[in-house]
Amino acid sequence: MNHFAASNWYFGWSWLLWLGFIFLMFSSFGNWGYTYRAHRKYNERPSKPALDILDERYARGDITREQYGVLKLDISSRPK
Repeated sequence: MNHFAASNWYFGWSWLLWLGFIFLMFSSFGNWGYTYRAHRKYNERPSKPALDILDERYARGDITREQYGVLKLDISSRPK
């Protein structure tokens, strides 16, 4: 058997194997990066609800009691 003919076929198509390997590496790193960012987004602290912010502003004295009542009514009447 002629080993040169068999190795010649392999070297002729080896670029396709390397291209596939490189594609798999890039897609694996891309998938890892996407899932890392997606999971990181859900692990962040949730933002405060509007009523909690309003309560803090009233407790600090930034707004008066009348303003607090009007703003609380406005926030409570909005659809969620």
